[in-house]
Amino acid sequence: MKSDLIYQVALTLIPGIGPLIAKALTEHFGSAEKVLNAYPEEIEILPGARKALSNSILQNKDAALKRAEKEIQFITKHNIATLFYQDENYPSRLKQCDDGPYLLFYKGKTNLNASKTIAVVGSRKSTEYGRSVTTQLIKHLKEYNILVVSGLALGIDIEAHRACLDNELDTVAVLAHGLDMIYPSAHRNTAEQMLQRGGLLTEFLSESNPDRENFPKRNRIVAGMTDATIVIESGEKGGSLISADIAHSYGREVFAFPGRTIDKYSVGCNRLIKSQKAIMIESAEDLINHMEWSGGKKEKQLQLQMNQFSSPEQKILSLIAEVSSIHIDILSSLSETPLPTLKNYLFQLEMKGIVKMVPGNRIQLAEMIF
Repeated sequence: MKSDLIYQVALTLIPGIGPLIAKALTEHFGSAEKVLNAYPEEIEILPGARKALSNSILQNKDAALKRAEKEIQFITKHNIATLFYQDENYPSRLKQCDDGPYLLFYKGKTNLNASKTIAVVGSRKSTEYGRSVTTQLIKHLKEYNILVVSGLALGIDIEAHRACLDNELDTVAVLAHGLDMIYPSAHRNTAEQMLQRGGLLTEFLSESNPDRENFPKRNRIVAGMTDATIVIESGEKGGSLISADIAHSYGREVFAFPGRTIDKYSVGCNRLIKSQKAIMIESAEDLINHMEWSGGKKEKQLQLQMNQFSSPEQKILSLIAEVSSIHIDILSSLSETPLPTLKNYLFQLEMKGIVKMVPGNRIQLAEMIF
Protein backbone atom coordinates (compact mmCIF):
# COMPACT_ATOMS: atom_id res chain seq x y z
CA MET A 1 0.00 0.00 0.00
CA LYS A 2 1.28 3.49 -0.87
CA SER A 3 0.21 4.77 2.56
CA ASP A 4 2.80 2.38 4.00
CA LEU A 5 5.59 3.74 1.79
CA ILE A 6 7.08 6.09 4.38
CA TYR A 7 7.43 3.13 6.77
CA GLN A 8 8.88 0.89 4.04
CA VAL A 9 11.56 3.47 3.29
CA ALA A 10 12.20 4.05 6.98
CA LEU A 11 12.61 0.34 7.70
CA THR A 12 15.49 0.15 5.21
CA LEU A 13 17.23 2.91 7.18
CA ILE A 14 17.27 1.10 10.53
CA PRO A 15 20.83 -0.08 11.32
CA GLY A 16 21.06 -3.85 11.49
CA ILE A 17 18.07 -4.45 9.20
CA GLY A 18 18.88 -5.71 5.71
CA PRO A 19 16.53 -7.16 3.08
CA LEU A 20 16.26 -10.60 4.72
CA ILE A 21 15.33 -9.26 8.16
CA ALA A 22 13.08 -6.53 6.73
CA LYS A 23 11.10 -9.12 4.76
CA ALA A 24 10.86 -11.51 7.71
CA LEU A 25 9.62 -8.76 10.01
CA THR A 26 7.10 -7.52 7.44
CA GLU A 27 5.79 -11.04 6.85
CA HIS A 28 5.36 -11.56 10.59
CA PHE A 29 3.71 -8.25 11.49
CA GLY A 30 1.86 -7.68 8.21
CA SER A 31 3.32 -4.30 7.21
CA ALA A 32 6.35 -2.05 7.67
CA GLU A 33 4.23 0.34 9.74
CA LYS A 34 3.35 -2.43 12.20
CA VAL A 35 7.02 -3.44 12.41
CA LEU A 36 8.13 0.06 13.37
CA ASN A 37 5.28 0.46 15.84
CA ALA A 38 5.71 -2.96 17.46
CA TYR A 39 6.59 -3.17 21.15
CA PRO A 40 10.19 -4.31 21.83
CA GLU A 41 8.99 -7.50 23.52
CA GLU A 42 6.94 -8.39 20.42
CA ILE A 43 10.11 -8.30 18.32
CA GLU A 44 12.34 -10.00 20.85
CA ILE A 45 10.17 -13.14 21.03
CA LEU A 46 10.71 -13.80 17.31
CA PRO A 47 13.06 -16.72 16.49
CA GLY A 48 16.63 -15.44 16.13
CA ALA A 49 15.73 -11.88 17.17
CA ARG A 50 17.91 -10.16 19.75
CA LYS A 51 17.41 -7.21 22.02
CA ALA A 52 19.83 -5.24 19.83
CA LEU A 53 17.30 -5.40 16.99
CA SER A 54 14.41 -3.97 19.02
CA ASN A 55 16.75 -1.35 20.49
CA SER A 56 17.87 -0.30 17.02
CA ILE A 57 14.28 0.16 15.88
CA LEU A 58 13.36 2.08 19.02
CA GLN A 59 16.40 4.36 18.89
CA ASN A 60 16.40 5.08 15.15
CA LYS A 61 12.70 5.07 14.20
CA ASP A 62 12.07 8.82 14.47
CA ALA A 63 15.17 9.80 12.47
CA ALA A 64 14.41 7.14 9.86
CA LEU A 65 10.85 8.37 9.39
CA LYS A 66 12.06 11.94 9.04
CA ARG A 67 14.59 10.90 6.37
CA ALA A 68 11.93 8.77 4.65
CA GLU A 69 9.61 11.76 4.44
CA LYS A 70 12.35 13.71 2.68
CA GLU A 71 12.91 10.83 0.25
CA ILE A 72 9.21 10.65 -0.62
CA GLN A 73 9.29 14.36 -1.47
CA PHE A 74 12.23 13.65 -3.80
CA ILE A 75 10.65 10.69 -5.61
CA THR A 76 7.33 12.51 -5.95
CA LYS A 77 9.03 15.57 -7.46
CA HIS A 78 10.96 13.46 -9.98
CA ASN A 79 8.19 10.98 -10.86
CA ILE A 80 10.13 8.00 -9.54
CA ALA A 81 8.26 4.73 -9.03
CA THR A 82 8.76 2.63 -5.93
CA LEU A 83 8.69 -1.15 -6.21
CA PHE A 84 8.01 -2.92 -2.92
CA TYR A 85 9.00 -6.59 -2.86
CA GLN A 86 5.35 -7.65 -2.53
CA ASP A 87 4.17 -5.49 -5.44
CA GLU A 88 3.03 -7.03 -8.74
CA ASN A 89 5.38 -4.86 -10.80
CA TYR A 90 8.44 -5.66 -8.66
CA PRO A 91 10.88 -7.74 -10.78
CA SER A 92 9.46 -11.25 -10.39
CA ARG A 93 12.81 -12.96 -10.87
CA LEU A 94 14.17 -11.00 -7.89
CA LYS A 95 11.30 -12.32 -5.78
CA GLN A 96 12.93 -15.71 -6.13
CA CYS A 97 16.15 -14.40 -4.49
CA ASP A 98 16.12 -14.37 -0.69
CA ASP A 99 18.44 -11.36 -0.57
CA GLY A 100 16.53 -9.39 -3.21
CA PRO A 101 15.95 -5.74 -2.25
CA TYR A 102 13.12 -4.87 0.09
CA LEU A 103 12.36 -1.74 -1.91
CA LEU A 104 13.47 -0.48 -5.33
CA PHE A 105 13.33 2.94 -6.99
CA TYR A 106 12.71 3.02 -10.74
CA LYS A 107 12.51 5.60 -13.47
CA GLY A 108 11.74 4.47 -16.99
CA LYS A 109 9.15 2.98 -19.31
CA THR A 110 10.06 -0.64 -19.91
CA ASN A 111 8.48 -3.67 -18.26
CA LEU A 112 10.95 -5.11 -15.77
CA ASN A 113 9.15 -8.45 -16.08
CA ALA A 114 9.85 -8.96 -19.77
CA SER A 115 9.57 -12.57 -20.89
CA LYS A 116 13.25 -12.70 -21.91
CA THR A 117 15.87 -10.82 -19.91
CA ILE A 118 19.67 -10.99 -19.91
CA ALA A 119 22.52 -9.27 -18.08
CA VAL A 120 25.53 -8.20 -20.12
CA VAL A 121 28.59 -7.46 -18.00
CA GLY A 122 32.33 -7.17 -18.45
CA SER A 123 35.51 -5.28 -17.75
CA ARG A 124 35.60 -1.53 -17.28
CA LYS A 125 38.84 -1.58 -19.28
CA SER A 126 37.35 -3.18 -22.36
CA THR A 127 39.36 -3.89 -25.48
CA GLU A 128 38.40 -3.43 -29.12
CA TYR A 129 37.62 -7.17 -29.19
CA GLY A 130 35.25 -6.89 -26.21
CA ARG A 131 33.47 -3.84 -27.62
CA SER A 132 33.06 -5.54 -30.99
CA VAL A 133 31.68 -8.73 -29.40
CA THR A 134 29.20 -6.64 -27.38
CA THR A 135 27.86 -4.65 -30.32
CA GLN A 136 27.55 -7.76 -32.50
CA LEU A 137 25.77 -9.68 -29.72
CA ILE A 138 23.21 -6.92 -29.19
CA LYS A 139 22.72 -6.38 -32.93
CA HIS A 140 21.78 -10.01 -33.44
CA LEU A 141 19.48 -10.09 -30.40
CA LYS A 142 17.27 -7.31 -31.79
CA GLU A 143 14.69 -9.59 -33.39
CA TYR A 144 14.09 -11.52 -30.15
CA ASN A 145 12.82 -8.54 -28.13
CA ILE A 146 15.10 -9.21 -25.16
CA LEU A 147 15.47 -6.80 -22.23
CA VAL A 148 19.18 -6.14 -21.59
CA VAL A 149 20.34 -5.21 -18.08
CA SER A 150 23.75 -3.84 -17.11
CA GLY A 151 25.36 -1.40 -14.69
CA LEU A 152 26.08 1.79 -16.70
CA ALA A 153 29.79 1.39 -15.87
CA LEU A 154 32.72 2.15 -18.14
CA GLY A 155 33.68 -0.47 -20.70
CA ILE A 156 31.37 -3.34 -21.59
CA ASP A 157 28.37 -2.03 -19.59
CA ILE A 158 28.02 1.26 -21.41
CA GLU A 159 28.83 -0.41 -24.74
CA ALA A 160 25.89 -2.77 -24.18
CA HIS A 161 23.50 0.04 -23.24
CA ARG A 162 24.47 2.13 -26.27
CA ALA A 163 24.22 -0.84 -28.63
CA CYS A 164 20.70 -1.49 -27.34
CA LEU A 165 19.68 2.10 -28.02
CA ASP A 166 21.17 1.88 -31.51
CA ASN A 167 19.23 -1.33 -32.19
CA GLU A 168 15.95 -0.27 -30.53
CA LEU A 169 16.19 -2.81 -27.70
CA ASP A 170 15.03 -1.88 -24.20
CA THR A 171 17.87 -1.64 -21.70
CA VAL A 172 17.93 -1.03 -17.94
CA ALA A 173 20.85 0.22 -15.86
CA VAL A 174 21.06 -0.85 -12.23
CA LEU A 175 22.83 1.84 -10.23
CA ALA A 176 25.06 1.68 -7.15
CA HIS A 177 23.78 5.05 -5.93
CA GLY A 178 20.62 7.14 -5.75
CA LEU A 179 18.64 8.50 -8.69
CA ASP A 180 19.73 12.07 -7.94
CA MET A 181 22.99 11.52 -9.80
CA ILE A 182 24.59 9.58 -12.66
CA TYR A 183 27.95 7.85 -12.23
CA PRO A 184 30.09 8.14 -14.22
CA SER A 185 28.81 11.60 -15.13
CA ALA A 186 30.07 11.13 -18.71
CA HIS A 187 27.25 8.59 -19.19
CA ARG A 188 24.46 11.04 -18.36
CA ASN A 189 23.37 11.50 -21.97
CA THR A 190 23.05 7.73 -22.46
CA ALA A 191 21.16 7.41 -19.17
CA GLU A 192 18.70 10.09 -20.26
CA GLN A 193 18.09 8.31 -23.57
CA MET A 194 17.46 5.08 -21.66
CA LEU A 195 14.53 6.68 -19.84
CA GLN A 196 12.68 6.52 -23.17
CA ARG A 197 13.88 3.03 -24.11
CA GLY A 198 14.45 1.21 -20.82
CA GLY A 199 15.12 2.78 -17.46
CA LEU A 200 17.24 3.31 -14.36
CA LEU A 201 16.83 1.13 -11.27
CA THR A 202 18.35 1.25 -7.77
CA GLU A 203 17.77 0.23 -4.18
CA PHE A 204 19.68 3.26 -2.89
CA LEU A 205 18.07 6.46 -1.67
CA SER A 206 18.98 9.88 -3.06
CA GLU A 207 22.22 11.33 -1.66
CA SER A 208 23.75 7.83 -1.65
CA ASN A 209 27.22 7.97 -3.16
CA PRO A 210 28.64 5.21 -5.41
CA ASP A 211 30.73 3.81 -2.59
CA ARG A 212 32.84 0.70 -3.12
CA GLU A 213 30.60 -1.56 -1.01
CA ASN A 214 27.53 -0.63 -3.07
CA PHE A 215 28.71 -2.31 -6.26
CA PRO A 216 28.40 -5.97 -5.14
CA LYS A 217 24.89 -5.08 -3.94
CA ARG A 218 24.17 -3.61 -7.36
CA ASN A 219 25.58 -6.72 -9.04
CA ARG A 220 23.18 -9.06 -7.19
CA ILE A 221 20.23 -7.11 -8.64
CA VAL A 222 21.68 -7.34 -12.16
CA ALA A 223 22.13 -11.11 -11.76
CA GLY A 224 18.88 -11.68 -9.90
CA MET A 225 16.46 -9.87 -12.22
CA THR A 226 17.65 -11.68 -15.37
CA ASP A 227 17.36 -15.16 -16.87
CA ALA A 228 21.02 -15.31 -17.81
CA THR A 229 24.26 -13.39 -17.29
CA ILE A 230 26.68 -12.99 -20.20
CA VAL A 231 30.29 -12.07 -19.39
CA ILE A 232 32.02 -10.48 -22.38
CA GLU A 233 35.46 -9.65 -20.97
CA SER A 234 36.97 -9.91 -17.50
CA GLY A 235 40.36 -9.79 -15.91
CA GLU A 236 41.47 -12.11 -13.14
CA LYS A 237 39.28 -10.18 -10.69
CA GLY A 238 36.38 -7.80 -11.09
CA GLY A 239 32.72 -7.00 -10.65
CA SER A 240 31.63 -9.04 -13.66
CA LEU A 241 33.01 -12.20 -12.01
CA ILE A 242 31.07 -11.32 -8.87
CA SER A 243 27.92 -10.98 -10.98
CA ALA A 244 28.63 -14.37 -12.58
CA ASP A 245 29.14 -16.02 -9.19
CA ILE A 246 25.91 -14.53 -7.86
CA ALA A 247 23.97 -15.61 -10.96
CA HIS A 248 25.42 -19.11 -10.58
CA SER A 249 24.36 -19.19 -6.90
CA TYR A 250 20.82 -18.19 -7.94
CA GLY A 251 20.67 -21.13 -10.34
CA ARG A 252 20.63 -18.81 -13.37
CA GLU A 253 22.45 -19.52 -16.60
CA VAL A 254 25.91 -17.98 -17.00
CA PHE A 255 27.60 -17.56 -20.39
CA ALA A 256 31.05 -16.29 -21.29
CA PHE A 257 32.81 -15.34 -24.51
CA PRO A 258 36.25 -16.93 -24.72
CA GLY A 259 39.42 -15.03 -25.52
CA ARG A 260 43.07 -15.73 -26.26
CA THR A 261 45.02 -17.19 -23.35
CA ILE A 262 47.55 -14.36 -23.58
CA ASP A 263 44.91 -11.62 -23.30
CA LYS A 264 44.72 -9.98 -19.87
CA TYR A 265 40.99 -9.24 -20.09
CA SER A 266 40.03 -12.74 -21.23
CA VAL A 267 41.47 -14.48 -18.15
CA GLY A 268 38.22 -14.24 -16.18
CA CYS A 269 36.01 -15.53 -19.01
CA ASN A 270 38.34 -18.39 -19.83
CA ARG A 271 38.43 -19.47 -16.17
CA LEU A 272 34.65 -19.33 -15.90
CA ILE A 273 34.41 -21.65 -18.87
CA LYS A 274 37.23 -23.93 -17.67
CA SER A 275 35.66 -24.28 -14.19
CA GLN A 276 32.25 -24.99 -15.81
CA LYS A 277 30.68 -22.00 -14.06
CA ALA A 278 29.84 -20.59 -17.49
CA ILE A 279 28.82 -21.99 -20.85
CA MET A 280 31.06 -20.91 -23.70
CA ILE A 281 29.29 -18.98 -26.44
CA GLU A 282 30.63 -17.41 -29.60
CA SER A 283 27.50 -15.69 -30.92
CA ALA A 284 23.96 -14.55 -30.16
CA GLU A 285 22.75 -17.70 -31.88
CA ASP A 286 24.50 -19.85 -29.26
CA LEU A 287 22.67 -17.97 -26.51
CA ILE A 288 19.27 -18.16 -28.21
CA ASN A 289 19.62 -21.87 -28.93
CA HIS A 290 20.69 -22.75 -25.41
CA MET A 291 17.89 -20.68 -23.84
CA GLU A 292 15.40 -22.09 -26.39
CA TRP A 293 14.22 -18.59 -27.24
CA SER A 294 13.88 -19.09 -30.97
CA GLY A 295 10.22 -20.16 -30.69
CA GLY A 296 10.47 -22.74 -33.44
CA LYS A 297 8.28 -25.82 -33.73
CA LYS A 298 6.38 -25.45 -30.46
CA GLU A 299 5.23 -21.93 -31.22
CA LYS A 300 4.27 -22.74 -34.83
CA GLN A 301 2.36 -25.88 -33.82
CA LEU A 302 0.54 -23.98 -31.09
CA GLN A 303 -0.52 -21.22 -33.48
CA LEU A 304 -2.32 -23.83 -35.59
CA GLN A 305 -4.40 -24.82 -32.55
CA MET A 306 -5.14 -21.35 -31.14
CA ASN A 307 -8.77 -21.21 -32.30
CA GLN A 308 -9.73 -23.89 -29.79
CA PHE A 309 -8.78 -21.64 -26.84
CA SER A 310 -10.50 -18.63 -25.29
CA SER A 311 -8.96 -15.17 -25.74
CA PRO A 312 -7.39 -15.13 -22.22
CA GLU A 313 -5.99 -18.63 -22.80
CA GLN A 314 -4.56 -17.58 -26.17
CA LYS A 315 -2.78 -14.65 -24.54
CA ILE A 316 -1.33 -16.88 -21.81
CA LEU A 317 -0.21 -19.57 -24.25
CA SER A 318 1.40 -17.06 -26.61
CA LEU A 319 3.55 -15.77 -23.75
CA ILE A 320 4.56 -19.28 -22.68
CA ALA A 321 5.43 -20.19 -26.27
CA GLU A 322 7.96 -17.33 -26.51
CA VAL A 323 10.31 -18.98 -24.00
CA SER A 324 11.30 -22.46 -22.88
CA SER A 325 9.61 -21.89 -19.53
CA ILE A 326 8.29 -18.92 -17.56
CA HIS A 327 7.79 -18.22 -13.86
CA ILE A 328 4.15 -18.02 -12.85
CA ASP A 329 4.57 -14.54 -11.30
CA ILE A 330 6.09 -13.19 -14.51
CA LEU A 331 3.33 -14.80 -16.57
CA SER A 332 0.73 -13.18 -14.31
CA SER A 333 2.34 -9.77 -14.81
CA LEU A 334 2.80 -10.07 -18.59
CA SER A 335 -0.68 -11.45 -19.23
CA GLU A 336 -2.27 -8.93 -16.84
CA THR A 337 -4.09 -11.84 -15.20
CA PRO A 338 -4.51 -11.98 -11.40
CA LEU A 339 -2.64 -14.94 -9.94
CA PRO A 340 -5.74 -16.84 -8.70
CA THR A 341 -7.39 -16.47 -12.12
CA LEU A 342 -4.19 -17.45 -13.91
CA LYS A 343 -3.85 -20.59 -11.78
CA ASN A 344 -7.38 -21.60 -12.76
CA TYR A 345 -6.60 -21.17 -16.48
CA LEU A 346 -3.34 -23.11 -16.10
CA PHE A 347 -5.13 -25.93 -14.28
CA GLN A 348 -7.61 -26.27 -17.15
CA LEU A 349 -4.81 -26.18 -19.73
CA GLU A 350 -2.80 -28.73 -17.77
CA MET A 351 -5.79 -31.06 -17.64
CA LYS A 352 -5.99 -30.81 -21.44
CA GLY A 353 -2.30 -31.69 -21.71
CA ILE A 354 -1.36 -28.28 -23.18
CA VAL A 355 0.95 -26.99 -20.44
CA LYS A 356 2.83 -28.51 -17.55
CA MET A 357 4.35 -27.23 -14.32
CA VAL A 358 8.10 -27.68 -13.84
CA PRO A 359 10.28 -27.09 -10.74
CA GLY A 360 10.63 -23.51 -9.54
CA ASN A 361 6.99 -22.47 -10.10
CA ARG A 362 7.62 -22.36 -13.83
CA ILE A 363 5.28 -23.31 -16.68
CA GLN A 364 6.10 -24.63 -20.12
CA LEU A 365 4.25 -26.10 -23.07
CA ALA A 366 3.73 -29.84 -22.82
CA GLU A 367 5.47 -31.92 -25.46
CA MET A 368 2.27 -33.86 -26.09
CA ILE A 369 0.65 -30.89 -27.87
CA PHE A 370 2.41 -32.29 -30.94
